[in-house]
Amino acid sequence: MLARRAAPLPLLVRSEIFAVSSLSMCGRFTLKSPGRTKFDRLNRSNLPPLFPRYNIAPSQSVLAIIKGGDEPEAAFLQWGLIPSWSKEAKGFINARAETLEEKPSFSESFQRRRCLIPADGFYEWKKSGAWKQPYYFQLKDEGPFAFAGIWDEWPGDETSIASCAIVTTTANELLEPVHNRMPVILHPESCDAWLSGDSKVVEMKSLLLPYPALKMKSHPVGSDV
Repeated sequence: MLARRAAPLPLLVRSEIFAVSSLSMCGRFTLKSPGRTKFDRLNRSNLPPLFPRYNIAPSQSVLAIIKGGDEPEAAFLQWGLIPSWSKEAKGFINARAETLEEKPSFSESFQRRRCLIPADGFYEWKKSGAWKQPYYFQLKDEGPFAFAGIWDEWPGDETSIASCAIVTTTANELLEPVHNRMPVILHPESCDAWLSGDSKVVEMKSLLLPYPALKMKSHPVGSDV
């Protein structure tokens, strides 16, 4: 069973199993102010100290909110979802909203194991010839938000790996000049519905829309991201 309430999970971290380039959709994000994250009814009693993170990358452990018993619970998941039936520990950092139902790697997690992934910004790269310029995207108020995520647990030979992927959708007007996809940012009032086991597929899919561009901002950053 998955360790709950943010207890550290045994992670078999192998960065080489993730075929991730700097142009991958949502390949880096931040949680600079973890203390500002607020989710209704979240049990924080056993939450360990959280520190600012400025460049969260695939294969790293990320904070996630999952459906617990009566209350949502915090857990640490490896970023890069490994389907439970996979023969190899190869992970997917993103899952396209349009194919969540059909793709075997994601369909069961979409229906049974959804999660929230707290963040306060993310990076995308714009390619111009041989040059790749990174941009940082965040909400206009610079506050925290939640990505829509899915998770699974892979029963490895040595240790199990609980892992997750960020759901992506088509880019809004702000992101479109940089990338044609963007991570799904859930509106605060939609977080409970995404976690709920009672939500119907049609309801869940209605949440996976581009976040309004007018509520976001971006700026270029250094290439050492």
